[in-house]
Amino acid sequence: MKVRSSALAGALLAAQSTSAINLVTTDVDSIKTAASTIAHGMMSYYTGNLTGGTPGLLPAPYYWWEAGAMFGSLIDYWYYTGDSTYNDVVSQALLFQTGPDNDFMPPNQTKAEGNDDQGFWGMAAMSAAEVKFPNPPASDPQWLALAQAVFNSQALRWDNSTCGGGLRWQIFTFNNGYNYKNSISNGCFFNLAARLGYYTQNQTYFEWADRMWDWVTAVELVSPTYQVFDGTDDTLNCTQLNHIQWTYNAGVYLLGASVMWNQTTGDTQTKWEGRIKGLVTASSVFFLNNVMYEVACEPSGNCDTDQQSFKAYLSRWMAASTKVAPFVSDLVSTLLTDSAAAAAKSCTGGNDGVTCGTKWTTGTWDNTWGVGQQMNALEVVQGLLINQVAGPVSNSTGGTSQGNPSAGTGGDTRPGAPTQQITTGDRAGAGILTAIILVALLGGAWWMVA
Repeated sequence: MKVRSSALAGALLAAQSTSAINLVTTDVDSIKTAASTIAHGMMSYYTGNLTGGTPGLLPAPYYWWEAGAMFGSLIDYWYYTGDSTYNDVVSQALLFQTGPDNDFMPPNQTKAEGNDDQGFWGMAAMSAAEVKFPNPPASDPQWLALAQAVFNSQALRWDNSTCGGGLRWQIFTFNNGYNYKNSISNGCFFNLAARLGYYTQNQTYFEWADRMWDWVTAVELVSPTYQVFDGTDDTLNCTQLNHIQWTYNAGVYLLGASVMWNQTTGDTQTKWEGRIKGLVTASSVFFLNNVMYEVACEPSGNCDTDQQSFKAYLSRWMAASTKVAPFVSDLVSTLLTDSAAAAAKSCTGGNDGVTCGTKWTTGTWDNTWGVGQQMNALEVVQGLLINQVAGPVSNSTGGTSQGNPSAGTGGDTRPGAPTQQITTGDRAGAGILTAIILVALLGGAWWMVA
């Protein structure tokens, strides 16, 4: 049973008048009420705004990247529902974690930070700019500039020394996974490049997005049939792939490709349309009777803490794709609606009666709980409101966030060693996936989706 502090538990119990989430997927008020309940449950795990807490950090066992992803979901929450309850907490967290160079490389995380970790915080800032989330005070870094800083620092890490390019999973040589070039790190960069291009109309971003797409398809991290595989070992010149498939990998490329479709014409746009349809078709592996599930770990019940949140991002980016590539709606709306209804049925557990579980395919709570489970349900439920909101803005269509094209170019942008001594704890804290992926890749024992 989920355990919360007595104060938080009491507040949550007082806020609920039912012992389950009753979602009507066609009713705006019902969707907003359900999203509010789920968001409240998710934030009951956050201690960064409490006395003695560090803004932006979740308690163990959650890594830093997932906090960035969670604040991204709360930006979405405000965007979809108009409820500003969490806005101040979100702004405080994002700004506290920017680091001295305003590029989401804070000293308390840098020694264990991967490109994907940084990417999730950068994409949260990008979302804030796109949906006109309230801007920070002028004395603080601005959302667009923060996203640009992440992009720029990662562009400087593009690595031609192996496999003809791409980004490594880890930033620093001493971390396990430095030799791994994975889909999520490269996908975050692709996603961010496309969206920055859309917002700023600077063609350089689109050129980088094209370059990344060409690279991931050349090494077949994105296969000819648009399956997105987890990663590849650059010590083998990326000639062998880890064929495991995760929901978030498919989603991060889908939104980037949808933005590229929106910003192209003619034959080029037709190519992107084919790629989008291919990605959606390949994503059928993540749906059972139209209900989303994490195929690589849910059936065997061994999803780790990180993987418990991955469905949130496929839900997020499928919904977002419909605003920039409207034809995507016909491809994903039934999947997202049925998944939202199933997710709500999983939110019947815990000491509050509205705690969400991992498995949406069972029709009830599965006795699991956590930030990831709440975020998964939140994103798929609030995404039902996608037709009620405007699409992303740009700097020529109402965007107000101020940018800095050179942000992120003067800080710690290349692999190397920080000045502090590295501890065992620092080494253990790195990354979205664990070292077992590398062991499995090299040992050939990893379960694979062909």
